[in-house]
Amino acid sequence: MRKKKLSIIVPVYNEKPTVVELLELVKKVNLGKDMEKEIIVVDDMSTDGTRDVLKDLHDRAYKIIFSDKNEGKGGAIKRGLKHVTGDYVIFQDADLEYDPKEYKGLLDVLLDKKVDFVLGQRMFPRFFSTEQQIRLYAIGNRLIAFCGNMLYGTRLRDYEPCYKLFKIEVLRSIDVKSNGFEYDIELMARLFKNKYKFAATPITYNPRSFEEGKKITWHDGLKALWTLLKMRFS
Repeated sequence: MRKKKLSIIVPVYNEKPTVVELLELVKKVNLGKDMEKEIIVVDDMSTDGTRDVLKDLHDRAYKIIFSDKNEGKGGAIKRGLKHVTGDYVIFQDADLEYDPKEYKGLLDVLLDKKVDFVLGQRMFPRFFSTEQQIRLYAIGNRLIAFCGNMLYGTRLRDYEPCYKLFKIEVLRSIDVKSNGFEYDIELMARLFKNKYKFAATPITYNPRSFEEGKKITWHDGLKALWTLLKMRFS
């Protein structure tokens, strides 16, 4: 009997300090004897030397794709999807905020509950966190989740988790137009509107500050809210 395969798409843009460490963590993940993995890295026209670092990675464990223009996170994911050969797909940011050891738990939930996709739900720092930026980010995320729950009848505390695990046929059935950070929100909205079966499970989360390289801003939060509204009534 053929082994199943998990495809891990890693969109990368200006992550020189962390990308090699992250890829090593992904490569070392043990998914069990019945699950293979492929690692697809898409550099979205980085300008900080990330491309040179990736070009020096002479490791057949990775499929490395270099975009010829900056398309955004969603555009990089779409490019990566063209190279997927697995049965399941998960997205992985290159910034070390998420632990690849979570893959196995997400796969177990998807297979045990027989759903079409699984959403990781981040445990955000409490509101009295000393890191103001992280506190504001958590508040914004909860506002997006509140609006999403009202619009789509869901009960989620996190509408923008990096870890989303899909059956490949489900992901390929959804035509997402967005190419930026709002890709994730549009994808979720389309999945909910099409009534795909899903489950949610907690995941660990180690947020970095904007000084450390975090790229999502309040502008992206507004785009996310607009995307939720637009998709609900379009």
